[in-house]
Amino acid sequence: MSVNDPLGDMLTRIRNAQARGKSTVTTPASKLRAWVLDVLASEGYIRGYERASTENGQGELVISLKYFEGEPVIREVKRVSKPGRRVYMGVKEIPSVRNGLGVSIISTPKGVMSDAAARSANVGGEVLCTVF
Repeated sequence: MSVNDPLGDMLTRIRNAQARGKSTVTTPASKLRAWVLDVLASEGYIRGYERASTENGQGELVISLKYFEGEPVIREVKRVSKPGRRVYMGVKEIPSVRNGLGVSIISTPKGVMSDAAARSANVGGEVLCTVF
């Protein structure tokens, strides 16, 4: 099956799995997905992830979801930049999510990073998604 928005597909899988109380969720592997998961893990929104391979040789990412007192840690995840409408922002325009309680994930020339890391590195880029 062809997916037009692979990152949006992964975020939807995470959202749906947490709504059902699952401990893990799998998604097809790609570099961009792994970089976004690195940011989510470093910010404490997921426990972690690991690479696996299926029987046909395709790579998969197995994501371990995180819960606190029975509630999912990720309360809200939104895709900002979509395939039909890309959203780019300079370093001074990067939004803070819920007054700094959430995080924006940004694809910069220096790699995929959180909004705080992008501000400290003084780089802007494509705002991929926001997480709270």
